[in-house]
Amino acid sequence: MTSRLRSLRAAAVVAAVALVSAVPLPSLSADPFEINVILPLTGAVAFLGQKEKESLDVIEASTNRAGGLRGRPIKFVYYDDQSTPPTSVQIVNQVMAKHPAVILGSSFVSTCSADAPLVENAGPVMYCFSPGIYPKAGSYVFSASMATTDLLATTARYYRERGWKKVAMITSTDASGQDGERQVNTAFGSAENKDMSIVDREHFNTTDISVAAQMTHIKQSGAQAMIAWMTGAALATILHGMQDAGLDIPMTTSTGNLLYKQLEGYSSFIPDNVLFPAAPGDALGVLPRGGVRDAVSAYLNAMKAAGFRADQGNTLSWDAAQLVLDAYKKYGFDMTPAQLRDYLANVKGFTGINGEYDFSAVPQRGLGPKWVIMVRWDKTKDDWVAVSAPGGMPLR
Repeated sequence: MTSRLRSLRAAAVVAAVALVSAVPLPSLSADPFEINVILPLTGAVAFLGQKEKESLDVIEASTNRAGGLRGRPIKFVYYDDQSTPPTSVQIVNQVMAKHPAVILGSSFVSTCSADAPLVENAGPVMYCFSPGIYPKAGSYVFSASMATTDLLATTARYYRERGWKKVAMITSTDASGQDGERQVNTAFGSAENKDMSIVDREHFNTTDISVAAQMTHIKQSGAQAMIAWMTGAALATILHGMQDAGLDIPMTTSTGNLLYKQLEGYSSFIPDNVLFPAAPGDALGVLPRGGVRDAVSAYLNAMKAAGFRADQGNTLSWDAAQLVLDAYKKYGFDMTPAQLRDYLANVKGFTGINGEYDFSAVPQRGLGPKWVIMVRWDKTKDDWVAVSAPGGMPLR
C-alpha cells in the first residue's frame, strides 16, 4: 500500500468518526434504560400499588414495542415500600445513591409526605402518585391527578346542587383521613357553600372493628349526606356500620377506594348510594369529544388488551409516567433533575387521561377541579356510573 493510499484511508476514517460525533444517532444498545419506582406492593395499601404497577407494565411493554425510548428499551425497576413510611424513606435514600433524574411513587399521603423532604430542594424529582400531598411550588416534588381539595370541592358542589345542605363527616385518624378533614373544612367553608353545614364530625382508627357509636351520632344529626374519607379496608368498617345502624343517606368516600376488586368484595353490604369523585379515566361516557376522551379511550383499550380491567388505581401512574418519558425524549438519558423539574413546570396543553395539563396554572400538579367527575357504584352492573358532568354538576 502506497503512502498516498494510506493517507487517504486515514483521512476517510477521521472524517467518518467526525461525522458520527457530530450527528447523534439513536442508541442501539440492548441494555434497558431503568426508571426507579417505589410502590406499596405489599402491606395495607398493596391493592393500590399493584394497580399502579399494572399501568406502568403496560406503558413499558407498549413503549418497547414501538421502538423504545430513543431506540433503547425501558424498564421500570420496582421497590416495595411495604406500605410503611420508614421503609419508603429507606428506599429513597438507597435510590438517591444512583443519582437518578426521577423517582416515580410512592402511592399515598403518609409515604409521600415522609419521602418529600429528602428530595424537595435538590432532587431527584419525586412524582408521587397520591393526590393528597401539596408540594411546594418550584420544588422537585410533584403530585398526580387532581388534589384532594379539588375532589372534595367538587363533592361539595354536587351536594349543593342536589340540595343536600346538612352534611356529616367521618374520617380516619391517619394521614389520609387528616388531609381529608382539612379539605372538607376548606370546601364547605367557601363562600359558595355558605348555606351548607357540617352537622357532625366523627373519627375512627383504621384498625377499629366497629364504628357503631359514630354511625348513631351521624344518624341522630339529621345529616342529608355524609363524607367518609379513608383509603383501604377501613371502608368496609364504615359500610358495615351504616348497614347496622340503618343509615341510608348518600355517602362519598375517597377516590383511592375506586377499585373493582375492593368494591366487588363489598357486594353483600354496600348500599346503593356510595359516591366517589373520579378522574376522566373512570368516566369515559360523559367526556366531551376531543383529546381527553380520545386519550381515555386509547388507555382503556391498551389496558384491556393487556388483560386488565382499568380502574382509579391505574389512572394515578399513567399520565405521570408519560410526562416523564416525554422529558427523556427531549433531554436524553443524561437528563438532570433540574431539567426534568423545569420541563414539567412548563408543560401546558399535554392531554392525558386525567385531563389537559397546565403546570403554570396549577404548579406541581397541572390539573384542577374542572376534570373531577362524580360517580356512583352500581352493584347490579358491577361498575360505577357517572352522576355528574366534569366539574361536578349533576346529570339531569
